[in-house]
Amino acid sequence: MRADDENRFRPKPGRIRSDTPRAGKTKSFLTQAKKIARQQRRTSPRVDFGTAAFTPATPAGPHLVLSSGKGVKRGRGVVFVCSRNLGGGGWQHRQPGARRVMVQQRYILRPGQNRKAQSHLRYIQRDGTSRDGERGQLYSAGEGRADGDAFLERGQDDRHQFRFIVSPEDGAELSDLTAYTRDLMSQMEADLGTKLDWVAVNHYNTGHPHVHVIVRGKDELGEDLVINGDYIVHGVRERASALATLELGPVSEIEQTRRLTAEIDQDRFTRIDRAMAEEADARFLDLRHEPGEPKPQFERTLRLRRLAKLGRMGLATEHAPGVWELNERLEPTLRELGERGDIIRTMQKSLAADGLERDPLTFHIHKAVPAEPVTGRVLDKYLANELGDNLTVVVDGIDGRMHHISNIDPRQLDDARIGSVIEIGRAEASARPSDRAIAAIAEDGIYRPSRHLEQARFEGRVPGGDYEGFVDAHVRRLEALRRAGIAERIHADQWRIPDDFEKRSKAFDAGRGGQANIRIITTFDLESQITADGATWLDRRLVSPDASDLAPAGFGQQVREAMERRREHHVDHGDAAQQSDGRIAYRRNLLATLRGREIARAGADMATAKALPFRAATDGETVSGKFTGTVQLSSGKFAIVEKSHEFTLVPWRPVIDRQLGREVMGVVQSGSVSWQLGRQRGLGL
Repeated sequence: MRADDENRFRPKPGRIRSDTPRAGKTKSFLTQAKKIARQQRRTSPRVDFGTAAFTPATPAGPHLVLSSGKGVKRGRGVVFVCSRNLGGGGWQHRQPGARRVMVQQRYILRPGQNRKAQSHLRYIQRDGTSRDGERGQLYSAGEGRADGDAFLERGQDDRHQFRFIVSPEDGAELSDLTAYTRDLMSQMEADLGTKLDWVAVNHYNTGHPHVHVIVRGKDELGEDLVINGDYIVHGVRERASALATLELGPVSEIEQTRRLTAEIDQDRFTRIDRAMAEEADARFLDLRHEPGEPKPQFERTLRLRRLAKLGRMGLATEHAPGVWELNERLEPTLRELGERGDIIRTMQKSLAADGLERDPLTFHIHKAVPAEPVTGRVLDKYLANELGDNLTVVVDGIDGRMHHISNIDPRQLDDARIGSVIEIGRAEASARPSDRAIAAIAEDGIYRPSRHLEQARFEGRVPGGDYEGFVDAHVRRLEALRRAGIAERIHADQWRIPDDFEKRSKAFDAGRGGQANIRIITTFDLESQITADGATWLDRRLVSPDASDLAPAGFGQQVREAMERRREHHVDHGDAAQQSDGRIAYRRNLLATLRGREIARAGADMATAKALPFRAATDGETVSGKFTGTVQLSSGKFAIVEKSHEFTLVPWRPVIDRQLGREVMGVVQSGSVSWQLGRQRGLGL
């Protein structure tokens, strides 16, 4: 080796790279070929903009497969579906200029159980949904006023039920939404090859008129109606779009330009975002090249302006002029923002209906059941997902905040009207027998399944004698609690549990259930309570000295003012007197006196209608008779108990609802009733 070899310069050039970070790097031939094939397989971006009528209502993205693939040849409508999937690359039938129609769909199993179908039908016919603000009108294929009860009775034993929401983007321009719906259902019957039993309701309470359609899960032969999955997802939307396009004509270039331009500054996931997400390569968009055609130029301008908006929101990054990277959280973030904006507008609309205003900073959108109970008046209750059954309620709280709480069982809000005062909190969870058994078997904080198995065999109380399965169920419970950080697995036969195991496991169940516990405090609004002759919620607050939970703003301040007016009402009617030191002295046993006064008045009014004498029940009396119904008074909810010669009113409890129309017996005790149900067994509730 020569000495000058150490100083000799030997350049080793590497692969040629672009100075543009990441986005401009050289790609292999195979990568470029795959990209070109992918672009050829897709519809062009400008067609995506104009024909989004057939894009799914579910979140879209690179992971979405439009064709179901497996099972595509099953169910009614399969011939229609196969004609649209001949290319094997998903739904292939798209029309330029078609009118956009959003179709949401859901099927419900056993709709006759738990009154699910009845609750849904009642809420889609609620007040304020028609064009004139009145109650929604149910109709069918041949009836302008369909009988909802008869429809429910026919579908009582159906295995499933289909629900659709059809919302044309230009629904306000359709001449007759009812005729449009009937045409759509007729077309569906032709595609499916069977008559459909359906009812529908038109809604005009949002910015886009839409229609709710409920279809029984039976065909014309009485067999279970099985509809092809792709037809439900895509076929119904295509038919609805074709009918809207037939009446209104194709979307003009001017209309399309105006609609897309309006989406640039929206805080939600738009068609522009969807097109960019599909077009991006590893989340990168290269828009440096300016096309020569007018339409591609317009689309490029839309993307650049939208990307500038996303950049300000932190959802896109410009690495070089015209080279953008989309944030991986782009779609979920924009969808969440859009949902939050819709909720805020709904809450503001609820306030505007009462002529009220609130600072949006006081709006509290609960993602789960509130950890601390929320007390306030009901401003609105509605189906957040109008295909589902659970309700969302907007509450104007006494804490000065507006609360938006969803996922509520509608049966808990049956008696709550707009203006009613309610309390919402977490449902109390009771300790599980398995948790009590684990705590009892454990020694020094260690639970051993082998010891539990020995004890179970010794006691012999396991039904069926499956002792191993019995102990395995307890181990599975511990495994769930281990994932929650409550229990610790030492090895297969040893589990460490904390001293407060039952308390922590109970709290775990309460937090996981997600169901709210609702107590209806009063169905009367504040104005009605001020002059009521019964024992109202305001009275119960007046006799309680603590008002620290009432905020000095919002509904809390309104309650304070209503309490002052109620106090003056009592002074004027002799139920209270102002003392020399300025304090107010109330009549002794004020609540009981007011309650008795209202019951006597209500009973006298009802006696006239029933042509049956009324008799007030006394404390300690045993009341018996037929439970015939309930009545809402300002003092609370009361049960009507009738005999052949008289009737009485006694405080209501939920347990008695199952005894409607039957003979009941109970003992009146201190403003409540101890019902003796199942007297033959001596059971008292």
